[in-house]
Amino acid sequence: MPKLKTKSSCKKRFKVTAKGRVKFQQAGKRHGMIKRTNKFIRNARGTAVMSKADEQIVKPMMPYQR
Repeated sequence: MPKLKTKSSCKKRFKVTAKGRVKFQQAGKRHGMIKRTNKFIRNARGTAVMSKADEQIVKPMMPYQR
């Protein structure tokens, strides 16, 4: 069997937890913080775990991360 390619965009953006869930960095904090509310900035801190439906899209792009 040939080796499977990992999608480069996915390996940069996502990590897989020990239980197999996909975690990602919260979006929306690169620039334009003045127009964002303090609540938005606070809630966008850290990482989050992806929903099951989105995991089904991302996981086939990372074949060796399971």
